[in-house]
Amino acid sequence: MNIPSFQLEKRRAPSQFWVWATPILAVVVTMILGAALFAFMGKDPIETLRTIFWDPLFSSQFASYSRPQLLIKAGPLILIAIGLSLGFRAGIWNIGAEGQYIMGALCSAAIGLALYPAQGWYIFPLMLVGGALGGFLWAMIPGLLKTKLNTNEILVSLMLVYVAEQILASAALGWLRNPEGNGFPGSRNLSRIEWMSNPELISGTGIHLGVIAALGAVVGAYILLSRHLLGFYIRVTGESTQAANFAGVKTSSLILICLGISGALAGLAGFFEVTGPAGKISINFNVGYGFTAIIVAFLGRLHPIGILFSGLLLALTFIGGELAQLMLSLPSASIQVFQGMLLMVLLAMDILINYKIVRRKKGGK
Repeated sequence: MNIPSFQLEKRRAPSQFWVWATPILAVVVTMILGAALFAFMGKDPIETLRTIFWDPLFSSQFASYSRPQLLIKAGPLILIAIGLSLGFRAGIWNIGAEGQYIMGALCSAAIGLALYPAQGWYIFPLMLVGGALGGFLWAMIPGLLKTKLNTNEILVSLMLVYVAEQILASAALGWLRNPEGNGFPGSRNLSRIEWMSNPELISGTGIHLGVIAALGAVVGAYILLSRHLLGFYIRVTGESTQAANFAGVKTSSLILICLGISGALAGLAGFFEVTGPAGKISINFNVGYGFTAIIVAFLGRLHPIGILFSGLLLALTFIGGELAQLMLSLPSASIQVFQGMLLMVLLAMDILINYKIVRRKKGGK
């Protein structure tokens, strides 16, 4: 009898349908796998998924608090992911955005606290520049090592995250610690200092300057990639290094530019967070935005508009995850597993872009 089998067959050209269909399919499959994970943990999978994805937006009990939090959480994710996507498109792999986010927050907070108790309109802009510069300089370390010594930017940028975390702990426990905090770790609350705070622009919406900056980054990246020569260089380098060299692209300069932009945007995300929602430097200031932004970038197909929507989705998992921890006693690590599962499923599904599944018939007994 004939036994059907299935094989992968390479497509003549990448499927544009699957480029945008696989993220949606990956979300659906991840929810199914997540439901199985939650059931294995002894939780009701339907109730858990509803708590994570439905209740923060539509529950009358939680929506009034959760909806503004959606934009607050999505802002830094989108801002960081936009910067990462530029490098990823060019084949430059910055995995250390978490460290750049931390250093941006530290530099901006250090400027504001160094000027305390001075008051003036110039303090907030100085902190903004300090945040961007802090992230930029931290990203230049793997950039310069890559261009000068041909080191692996993935390993260097990732290892620098742990260095930044130690510097953060040192700052919270030492040189940035609040002298009036009775010995507790953490800096002064920046949101209570005039001209240093970054409050909501529209009360009850969660919209602050960081959200506006994230939307501006989406628009800027779209224009850059579609209308600017640098965007062309980024795209052609990602497609073919040989073609880029033929087009006159200076690879070393492009590496520094892409890493510099991603570092500066990550640093800005740290600045907006420390002057807004977080309000101060603390030991647990970093909550994984830099790593989650990698998932946001890939789920959004490295496209600015896609990143906007994927940032909102991943922000929802943060908010829903916190709600599930509170209401269902769900471990926080399970949400991180769920987010990582989404990236793994997406990468696995990407095979459908270049390959198609064909049915073969084999003869057998």
